[in-house]
Amino acid sequence: MRPVQSLIDEYAESHQNPVNIAIHWVCVPLIIFSLVGLLWSIPTPDSFHIGYPINWGTIFITLTFIYYTLLSRVLAWGMVIISSALISGIYVLDKQFAENQTLHLWTVSLIVFIIAWIGQFVGHKIEGKKPAFIKDLQFLLIGPIWLLSKIYRKLRIPIVN
Repeated sequence: MRPVQSLIDEYAESHQNPVNIAIHWVCVPLIIFSLVGLLWSIPTPDSFHIGYPINWGTIFITLTFIYYTLLSRVLAWGMVIISSALISGIYVLDKQFAENQTLHLWTVSLIVFIIAWIGQFVGHKIEGKKPAFIKDLQFLLIGPIWLLSKIYRKLRIPIVN
């Protein structure tokens, strides 16, 4: 497995334009939120329901945590904080939508997912470079920790274990 700094540096190569970077600060979190919302909406077997929301969304978050831990424990724990807020938000939205029955989590998530990806591609059009994931799909998971690494750098928190 490649070192995390190498992956972040390679991801950063196609993210130099300030407008593209700003778009990523908005769209990457929205894509994660909407993706987990879509996965959350997929029905699960009754055996999954044990009080805590175990569903395809929380399983995805758990698997990404394992991947991030292999790259950098420090970044992985930062993502735990972010993921906890994300899961809490989705949980609240899902409950509100279920009570009101006017919207569904999957519908809102799908709309946000599509709009956020359009934003990403607009950002890369402005950048003049293709998204990093076109070369390697693992960069779909690097985007979130690339943003987190920028926060860590400002706070002078090292990202390597």
